This record gives sequence, C-alpha cells and structure tokens, in this order.
Amino acid sequence: MPEVILFLANEDAMVTFGHRIAQLTSGAGLIFLVGDLGAGKTTLSRGIIRGLGHMGAVKSPTFTLVEPYEIGDVRAFHFDLYRLVDPEELEFMGIRDYFDEDALCLIEWPDKGTGFLPKPDMTITITPHEHGRQLKLLPQSERAKAWCAALALEFK
Repeated sequence: MPEVILFLANEDAMVTFGHRIAQLTSGAGLIFLVGDLGAGKTTLSRGIIRGLGHMGAVKSPTFTLVEPYEIGDVRAFHFDLYRLVDPEELEFMGIRDYFDEDALCLIEWPDKGTGFLPKPDMTITITPHEHGRQLKLLPQSERAKAWCAALALEFK
C-alpha cells in the first residue's frame, strides 16, 4: 500500500484519530512521528495513549526522552528525541530494551536517532495545512498496511 494522505481539521480531530490508531494497533508497534515544532506530534501521541485507556496527563518527554505508560496489560513508550545531541546516547539509555512485540513505541523526532532505531511499522508526517493539518501515513510493515487501509476508509 502506498502512503495515505489525510486532513484533520483541529486538535479534537487529531485526538480522535489517535484513539483510532490505538484501537488498530492494540497497543503494539513502532510509529515514527515527524513534523516541525508545533505540528501536532504530541497531540497525536496524547490521543493514542488516551485511546489505550490512560486517564492521566500525557506530557511531552522533551527533557526525559521517554515517558512510560502501563495501561493494564499494555505498555506504551512515548519518546521525544528533540534534545538528543548524539544518536549514540540512545544506546547508553538502553533504547533496544523498549522495542519488543508487546509494546507500543511512539517516537517524535526519529531522525535524531538515525542508526540506532529499528525500522518503524509506520511513519506519520504532520504538516500545517490551510484547513488544519495534513497527515501523511507511510506503512512500512504488513500490519501497518492494514492500519492505513482502515484509517484511509474512516478519515477520508
């Protein structure tokens, strides 16, 4: 499946979209979130994590690099690599320990971790658009192709 392009009108739509991603992934996978500062990466992450059932705050892990969430049987990790100076720092923090089949990892600014991050299931690129935000979904695994097909039908 080629990339899917969707348009979301506002923050509420982004959160709703995140809830749907949470349902489709069942709390497992690796998703890269790409976009400039203020594009909506953390808002989308909030929607996904809340869609998994988390009731508390979802903050950007800009200074801690990762925020873990234990939601029943689901483990989710929200990374923000914006302040990463050297990708090798990821190795020192044990980044590989987070990537297993039973966890959902959301990574903002994945380009900062080039060479130390595995191939994602899906990359979502968010850009401003005159009517809200444009989201470009690029599936890079078989399961992500199914996610994108469902999202394309529901959000077109």
